[in-house]
Amino acid sequence: MLAKLIEPRKALDPERQSFSNTMLRAMIIPLLIEQLLQMIVGIADTMMVSYAGEATVSGVSLDTMIYTIFIYLFTAVATGGAVVVSQYIGSRDKENADLSASQIYRLATIVALVCMVIVLGLGNTILSLLYPKVDPDVMSACETYLWIVALSFPANAIYNAGAALYRSMGKTRTTMYVSIAMNLLNVIGNAIGIFVLHAGAAGVAWPTTIAWYFAAIVMTVLCLNKRQAVTFVPRLALKSSKDMRKRILNVAVPNAIENTLFQLVKVVLGSLIATFGTSQIAANGIGQTLWSLAACMCMSMNPIFITVIGQCIGAGDVEAADWYMHKLTRLSLVLAVLWNALVLAIVPLILPLYSVTSETKHLIWVIVIIHNCFAGFVQPFSAPLSSGLRAAGDVKFTMWASLFATVVCRTILSFVLGLWLNMGVIGIALAMGLDWCIKAALDIFRWKSGKWTEHKVI
Repeated sequence: MLAKLIEPRKALDPERQSFSNTMLRAMIIPLLIEQLLQMIVGIADTMMVSYAGEATVSGVSLDTMIYTIFIYLFTAVATGGAVVVSQYIGSRDKENADLSASQIYRLATIVALVCMVIVLGLGNTILSLLYPKVDPDVMSACETYLWIVALSFPANAIYNAGAALYRSMGKTRTTMYVSIAMNLLNVIGNAIGIFVLHAGAAGVAWPTTIAWYFAAIVMTVLCLNKRQAVTFVPRLALKSSKDMRKRILNVAVPNAIENTLFQLVKVVLGSLIATFGTSQIAANGIGQTLWSLAACMCMSMNPIFITVIGQCIGAGDVEAADWYMHKLTRLSLVLAVLWNALVLAIVPLILPLYSVTSETKHLIWVIVIIHNCFAGFVQPFSAPLSSGLRAAGDVKFTMWASLFATVVCRTILSFVLGLWLNMGVIGIALAMGLDWCIKAALDIFRWKSGKWTEHKVI
């Protein structure tokens, strides 16, 4: 039944269908499990940190907004490399695939080291500027946590580089296993740091850093395998390749700008939500957790588009790339609708776990319904489809479309609906959905115009 729903109307020669339904399923399921695991571990971490005291919880949560910006940056570099590598795999050019893979490691390491030095040298100053009025205990936790996790930046970037290479090859099960091991190590370390050593913020930060280095080492060792489609070659990483670096950065830089500004918008809107009152702040905080759960499916589809579309474009088969754009978009839509319906069905089981007022629970229900309707029917056209355009090299369009829809439209609509029309967090949820509608319309128009196929990455 599902196979018929996702099959494009226009036929494509089976010999040109490089990715069967079985292969797509084998790629999607591990990615979804990985996304769910990261979310569950995040919830577990938050629960354990709460036992270290309010100052530690506050310090870690404030640092997370800063830390996330750097994670987005490292992910952007890895994603840029994944597009290039996927296209070289499609063109069956192993020599340049290996060179691009090795240059991803080089770029990721350099960017991470620069970021680490900046945070270690200026971290306390940055925190003082961002949070000038926090209590001394909270600031102390902030400084401790940020200093330690900054040491994990090189490992974080290297892991993302290795994971991107494996996903480019469609080996998502491997990255899932490494992620499981890393997150288990992190959870166990947090439990020891908080409940046994009573180390506060340091007891949370060191396990995170150690877990990232563990994952980075494992992924790097796996990427050294010469018998696979792409191999990390250390000697190629030691020398600079201007042409390859340019190809990677042409994709990575727009993606980094897009991701970083998206995170900054979240920070601005967080400040707006803070003015709505305790009940609405609590509803938004709990709603964010449920929204993250609902978004797992579309997030899991993003790497699939990059791998499949990237390899088709690399092989020079634009018709196959367009055929898979149709198929994967249909698949994303069907899976997103089913997944968001499932999340809505389990909300009544989750809400009783939170000790909040009936007014807050009502708000949670409203914003989750709004979010899940948009996430099911609209987000597949605004997130995974963007990854498909990006995989073809149409990165500047996706960047400008995202900046217009998110930075401009979502921000303005959030203030209009949330503040001026006094809709509060309901207005924020509607603004997010309308942002997706605008982005989806732009992406669909670009896809149908065919201009996304005119870009050259390799």
